[in-house]
Amino acid sequence: MPNAVSVAPSIVLCTLNAKYIHASLGLRYLLANMGELKPQTVLREFTIARQPQELVDELLLTLGEPPVGVVQIIGFGVYIWNVTQTCDVIRLLKAVRPDIKVVLGGPEVSHEVDEQDIVRLADHVITGWGDVSFPKLCRALLHGPQPLMKILTGEQPPLEQIALPYAEYTDADLAHRLLYVEASRGCPFKCEFCLSSLDKTAWAFDLDRFLEEMQGLYQRGARNFKFVDRTFNLKIDASIRILQFFLDRLSSDLFVHFEVVPDQLPDRLKVMIAKFPPGVLQFEVGIQSFNVEVQQRISRKQDNERTAANVRWLVAESNAHLHTDLIFGLPGETLESFAAGFDRLHDLGPHEIQLGILKRLRGTPIARHTAAYGMLYASTPPYTVQQTGAVDAATMQRFTRFSRYWDMVANSGRFKQTLAVLLAAAPSPFYAFLGFADWLWQSSGKTSGLSPEALVDALFDYLSTDGGLPPATVQQTLLSDYLTSGARASPRALKGLLPKQVAPQSPAAKTLAQRQERHLAAQQTVD
Repeated sequence: MPNAVSVAPSIVLCTLNAKYIHASLGLRYLLANMGELKPQTVLREFTIARQPQELVDELLLTLGEPPVGVVQIIGFGVYIWNVTQTCDVIRLLKAVRPDIKVVLGGPEVSHEVDEQDIVRLADHVITGWGDVSFPKLCRALLHGPQPLMKILTGEQPPLEQIALPYAEYTDADLAHRLLYVEASRGCPFKCEFCLSSLDKTAWAFDLDRFLEEMQGLYQRGARNFKFVDRTFNLKIDASIRILQFFLDRLSSDLFVHFEVVPDQLPDRLKVMIAKFPPGVLQFEVGIQSFNVEVQQRISRKQDNERTAANVRWLVAESNAHLHTDLIFGLPGETLESFAAGFDRLHDLGPHEIQLGILKRLRGTPIARHTAAYGMLYASTPPYTVQQTGAVDAATMQRFTRFSRYWDMVANSGRFKQTLAVLLAAAPSPFYAFLGFADWLWQSSGKTSGLSPEALVDALFDYLSTDGGLPPATVQQTLLSDYLTSGARASPRALKGLLPKQVAPQSPAAKTLAQRQERHLAAQQTVD
C-alpha cells in the first residue's frame, strides 16, 4: 500500500522502475529526510512498461485539485533506463498542469544538463546528492523565498546527518520486492566507464547504526538484501561484521548480494565467507577486462593474477554464487583480446559470466577516448557504443547477439551439461559459442522470444549437424538438462524420450531455483 499521509499531499516522490521487483532506495532516502514536510509527501513508483498517460492520470489523482495558494511538487528520480519514459510523462503533465513544480534528480540529470530535453521541461534540477537538498528546495517552493536558480548543486552532508530510509520499505515491499541497502557510498577507484569514478573516496555509514536498521528489516521479515555498495570488501573489518550479522541470522530463505573488489580477499574474509551454506551469498565480481593495456587506459587498477586466484578460490572453497562481469567495446579492446579474457574467466568456473556492452554514461571520463579510439555511441539512452576503432559495427552487433544468447543458454542455468559439450567444440570456449550464436541468428532471426523448448531444438540441430555429434548422444545430454530444469513441455528434439510423469523437484532444489530466478529478474543497470 502507498504510504499514508495525514493531510492532502502537496509533494509526490516518483520514479519509473525497470520492473516491479525493484524498490527505489533513492526515493526512500528523500522521504525519510523530508522532516516536517513528510506528512504531506507521498511516494509513487511505476514501471517503464506503463503508458505515460496512465501515469500522469494517477499522479494528478494523487495530488488532487490544488488548494488556493498551495504549490504542488513532483520530484522525479531519473536514470539511464527511465529517462525517455520520464520525459514523456513530464511533457504530458506540463501540458495539462503547468503550475505543478517538477524537480529532477538522479545520475542521468546530474551531468551534461544543458543538452537534455527533460531538463528543459523541468522547473528545477538537483545534481548529485539530494538527501537534504530536495527537502530544502521544497521548503523554498512552498514557503519562500523562491529559488533563483534552475540547476542546483546537491549538498553532500556528513552521513550521520542523513536519516536512513529503511523504515520506508513497506510490508508489501518486504514480501514482494528486492530491498536495496547500502553500508557505504562512493568509490575510491577511478574506472572511467563508471560514474563512481567521479567520487573522491568512499564514505561509510556508522556501522552500528546501519546494522540496527538491518535488524529492524530482518525482524519485520526481510530476507532478501541487495547491497549497492560499489566496494563491499574495501574495509575488511566492516565486511566481516556485516557477514557475521547475516551468519547469525541464517534461514532457509535468506539471500544477500554484494559487489566485491575481485583482487582483495584476505584470508580472514575467506574464513567468514566459507561459513555460509549454499544459496545465501551472491557476489557480483567486476572483472570487466583482463587486458592490461585496456585496464591502464581506463584507469582501472586490478591485479589480474590475484583476481583469478580469488575467483578460483570462491568457486572451489565457498558456496557463494558468482556473477562475474565483462565489458565489451572498451577503447582499444579487440574481439580477439576480449575472447582471450572471456576464455580465461570461463576457465575459472564462475556460475555466471555477465556480458555488458560499454555505455557512455553522462559525465564519465570514458568520453576522453572518443576521438583517439574511434568510439561511436548511440545518441539515445542507454548510449551504447556502436563501434570503435578496434571493433566495427557489424562485429558489435554480432557480439550483442552473442551476449543475449549467452544469457539464454549459459546464465539461465538450464543447459549445464549441454553447454559443456558445446564449448568443447573448439579450443576456445568464446569462439565455440560464437559459432553457435552466428548459426542461431541465421536460422531463427530472433534474439528474443525463444522458449526453452526452442533452444533445446536449436542446440540439438546445431550439435548434431554442424557439431558432428551423434544425435542420440546429444539427445541424452539435452534430456538430462531439460528434466533437471523442471520444464514440462515437449521439445521436438526430445519427442518420445520424456517420461509421462516427471518427478517434482525437491523443496531445497526448488527454493534455490526460485531464488536464482528472482535474482535474474532483478538485474538492472544502476550506473
